Amino acid sequence: MSTRVTTTPKERRPRTERRLSSTEQPARIDVDALIADPKTRIVVCCGSGGVGKTTTAAALALRAAESGRTVCVLTIDPARRLAQSLGLLELDNTPRPVQGIDSSAGGSLDAMMLDMKTTFDEVVESHASPEKAAEILTNPFYVALSSSFAGTQEYMAMEKLGQLHAEDRWDLIVVDTPPSRSALDFLDAPERLSSLLDGRFIRLMLAPARGPARLLSAGLGIVTAALNKVLGAQVLTDMQTFIAAFDTLFGGFRQRAEATFSLLQAEGTAFLVIAAPESAAMREAAYFVERLAADDMPLAGLVVNRVHDESAAGVSAADAESASPRLAQGKAAERRTAELLDVHAERMRLAERENRLRERFSAAHRNVEVVPVPALDTDVHDLVGLRVIGDHLGAP
Repeated sequence: MSTRVTTTPKERRPRTERRLSSTEQPARIDVDALIADPKTRIVVCCGSGGVGKTTTAAALALRAAESGRTVCVLTIDPARRLAQSLGLLELDNTPRPVQGIDSSAGGSLDAMMLDMKTTFDEVVESHASPEKAAEILTNPFYVALSSSFAGTQEYMAMEKLGQLHAEDRWDLIVVDTPPSRSALDFLDAPERLSSLLDGRFIRLMLAPARGPARLLSAGLGIVTAALNKVLGAQVLTDMQTFIAAFDTLFGGFRQRAEATFSLLQAEGTAFLVIAAPESAAMREAAYFVERLAADDMPLAGLVVNRVHDESAAGVSAADAESASPRLAQGKAAERRTAELLDVHAERMRLAERENRLRERFSAAHRNVEVVPVPALDTDVHDLVGLRVIGDHLGAP
């Protein structure tokens, strides 16, 4: 029977429901205050794929480090975009210092990427005797589980986050999560692993053939024989051997997962939902906001990347669309102007659509603070670009 991760009752952060009028703009997140607050120890960036989540996490971490915080940024996303933007050749399971940051305020920045198998191995080695650890680490079923089982990556992310926090080397940890809805799978990961290792069928396989269990022996033998034919005798033996060896460790896994789950709900944690001004991404953002609220996770607000600002232009889309056909019939210079007006009108219409999407989100989630980050002319691939993003995040 699976065990849902629960937390003991504790005093929750007061949540203020701020109601907006239909014409009022949502409050803007004070990102600089968030990352400068020494009480903020963990920032989790979550969002769908392709919305600039990894870049935002890196920019936040860099801005916090250059303001004096001691920061570690952890990516769970197997893509290596974070390493590239931080000027590192690669990231692995060990935090690596990022060179080239402005450390005049006394801050520092380390970066790492989760290696779920290495993390799993470390957990086994640190919580089992050398003999038991060797038995587990060489078991073929464990090798498959630690490398590819659904939910293992998210579960190990919780383990790694707990380890980093327990080390107390950094006063701020920024977590960059996987894309799409799997970004919140780490909230369910302990239950998923519990369902695997604490399931009724597996417990039945391990039940000793004594007492009432003897009554099940004949039926279990038939099931085992059938599984031997389907899976092969060695596969089933590997599974039984692994579960028997791992069973003594599972209680510790569950306890640490519950502790990390509580840490995510604590006063020092802040979740930032990252989105782009597109229909699918904003729907996903709404899902994240609602799911975080359901699990009582502390939401700091929404970051909307790659926003086009219609108010900055002197010519409206309607004026551009009106003038373009007339100029298109003129001389070469006028025709070029008409082409530019067409591009401008398209950009303004895009900005209008984006603004409607943001307004629709804020109307449905009026207590969620928002910060828009304008679209840049070039991709972000170095510390300079990350600083530009950070400036927009922190701008008043």
